[in-house]
Amino acid sequence: MSGSQGRSVRRRTFVLGATAAAGTAALAGTARAAAFGWSDDGSNYVVDTGADLVFKVSKTNGDLTSLIYRGTDYQGYGGMNSHIESGLGTSTVSIEQSGTTILISVAHGTLRHYYAARSGENNIYLWTDKADTSVSATRYILRVKKGLFLNDEPDSYTYAPTTVEASDVFAKSDGQTRSKHYSGLRVMDYDHVGWTGGGVGLWIVRSNHEKASGGPFYRSLLRHQSADGGGLYEILYYGQNQTEAQRFGLQGPYVIALTNGGAPSSSLFPGTLTTSWADSLGMSGYVGAGGRGRVAGVGISGRNTAYPYTVGLANSDAQYWSSARASDGWFSIGGVLPGTYTLTVFKGELAVYTGSVTVTAGGTTTLNTIAIPSSNDPGNASAIWRIGDWNGTPAGFKNAGLMTYAHPSDVRAASWTGNVVVGNDETASFPCYLWKDVNSGILVYFKLTAAQAAAAHTLRIGVTTAYANGRPQVTVNDAWTSAIPSPPTQPSTRSLTNGSYRGNNHTFTYSVPASAWRTDTGQYNVLRIDVASGSGTTGYLSAGTAIDAIDLLA
Repeated sequence: MSGSQGRSVRRRTFVLGATAAAGTAALAGTARAAAFGWSDDGSNYVVDTGADLVFKVSKTNGDLTSLIYRGTDYQGYGGMNSHIESGLGTSTVSIEQSGTTILISVAHGTLRHYYAARSGENNIYLWTDKADTSVSATRYILRVKKGLFLNDEPDSYTYAPTTVEASDVFAKSDGQTRSKHYSGLRVMDYDHVGWTGGGVGLWIVRSNHEKASGGPFYRSLLRHQSADGGGLYEILYYGQNQTEAQRFGLQGPYVIALTNGGAPSSSLFPGTLTTSWADSLGMSGYVGAGGRGRVAGVGISGRNTAYPYTVGLANSDAQYWSSARASDGWFSIGGVLPGTYTLTVFKGELAVYTGSVTVTAGGTTTLNTIAIPSSNDPGNASAIWRIGDWNGTPAGFKNAGLMTYAHPSDVRAASWTGNVVVGNDETASFPCYLWKDVNSGILVYFKLTAAQAAAAHTLRIGVTTAYANGRPQVTVNDAWTSAIPSPPTQPSTRSLTNGSYRGNNHTFTYSVPASAWRTDTGQYNVLRIDVASGSGTTGYLSAGTAIDAIDLLA
């Protein structure tokens, strides 16, 4: 399958720096066969790729039960196999060889899952076709034995025995926090995740995520390291801080790739991977390159060139995206399933334009220059003062750089409280998150000229997500208090404490009357921002919100 987003998107390798455990012994009796092919050991289909990789798939449930590379079996931690979700249970599993390709098919209810091997490659290609909610299948987890790759990267909780929140956020003895949630990366930022050590690299190369949800800026599980081993994920759908409904259909290929310690070949990456060899394999829901189309835009005008721009396509069936070229806004998105899509242009992560585009099989839909109206970008408005940038993220605010890979209670976080003075490093002083039970009531001090104080003004607060309906209510000089605004639609799960500020961007506006301002130009005006909500619990799980920008318009 060649469906993918355009390669103009800049992506990063994500490697957990590692040292292979000394003395890891190769398993006896696991030397690979001399040639490409498969066999049946009674319980598993055994596939030899004819390179350095032999793997086994259970004939009972479709689990990956063994992953032997150069004589060492990397599969398994805690006595568990690698599989969809937590394992499918009893399934119908079959195998077929067609020339230089072997395909293992797993059927469980309405779900279909596939493993493919190619002669001479140390790769396993996987596809998953989730047709509906009757079968739970939201991830594939590759479980890796302990001791093979050691690390203490941000998501490792090997040495973090104290539970901070729920059963998935932990603290080390030095006060640093760890969780499998803390990836620090958006989907568009990476092609592959994995570990290296001892001259071996073990990776999962992600799919194009056309059947996933959440868009290019979504953050979800990538990998984890615990006392009994590690796991690498391909997320098919993840509900944490999710902004979209679940999509269904065939997703893939995603690839388990083993190397001599280097990164996987870029030819496996979404956007470059060519799998015309899979066209005739008969996989459920498969659409080859000939059944897909492309969208190309000649440029985008009205951009603020200080920011990156991303173009996304989305409908109920699929999602795609590509970076826009910095010089002129040109973009190209290939491998798109036929259909009509909402096209969104993002400044940073803030939507500043939406339109519609129709894609046909085998065709290219060419768009003339997209003009972003000036009024669509809130950063274009003239402001008396502004805290932060209108880019759809909390970037630049206090603790923002830490919160995608740590809990708010982490010892590395600066104090969440403290007042802010406009003109005195105000953005870095303002916390990226506000909670009802932690720092509600933060004060912002600012001065106005006589002319400014004589007029009413609009105050804007942009947010990127909210937890438990947290939203800002404001008071000016204890003389005027806004009504409590209605909560916008936001994800219902945890967000601020599990590494994600990404929800639905929303701007709250408040019309502050002239009578609220202090007329003495030597005095500071005082803006108090409270978090209003009857939901949430206590502490960092009380109602809260993430800040994009705050400004007072001229």
